[in-house]
Amino acid sequence: MAITLRPEHERAITQAIQSGAYHSPDEVIERALEVLRSEDQWFSRNKNAINRKIERAIAQLDCGEGIPGEELRGRLDKRKAAWLAQQKRS
Repeated sequence: MAITLRPEHERAITQAIQSGAYHSPDEVIERALEVLRSEDQWFSRNKNAINRKIERAIAQLDCGEGIPGEELRGRLDKRKAAWLAQQKRS
């Protein structure tokens, strides 16, 4: 199978190798595919819960229970930062 990479992807692979974390393009791509599979599996396991949360949020918006955009962004930024910190500890 021949794959044509966009220049930005080639640069990303080169940077990953230069970081010392990988020794070859194959290793970088293998790791990327592992992450993709892991994320796909997580999504598959959590799809129903995600859909329920989306439906609940839509119902709340329909009832006028929404959060102003800036407040929502702030909350999401805090949750993301907490999640990233947890990932670094794991």
